[in-house]
Amino acid sequence: MPRELLTIEVSRVAPRQALLRLAGELDFDTAPDLVRVAKQVRAEGYDEVTVDLTDVTLCDSSGLSAIVVLYRSGARTVRLTGMNNQVQQLLSRTGLAELLAGPRPGERDAGGSVPDDGAHEVG
Repeated sequence: MPRELLTIEVSRVAPRQALLRLAGELDFDTAPDLVRVAKQVRAEGYDEVTVDLTDVTLCDSSGLSAIVVLYRSGARTVRLTGMNNQVQQLLSRTGLAELLAGPRPGERDAGGSVPDDGAHEVG
């Protein structure tokens, strides 16, 4: 069975906002690709980064490490969307869910609650 590679589609959606759509396996072999692309996006001045994980079929500790590197890259915000159960469980079990998850500034509604759209912001 051929190994599923990671593809990263970059969309520059606004002057400071970039969307990274990942598809495939985010693991030891492919995590450096995410780090490289994120570094390039940051160098171009995009400091609000959304990472869409909808089509990620596997994420291991190296994939999580790449996400943490992105978190620490100096981006003003990093938002994770489309996380499947495996990625959510991995974040929870490693304790990274608390670090990586949180409401965006100004996203609280009048009642003080945060909408649960499956997205998590980092930073």
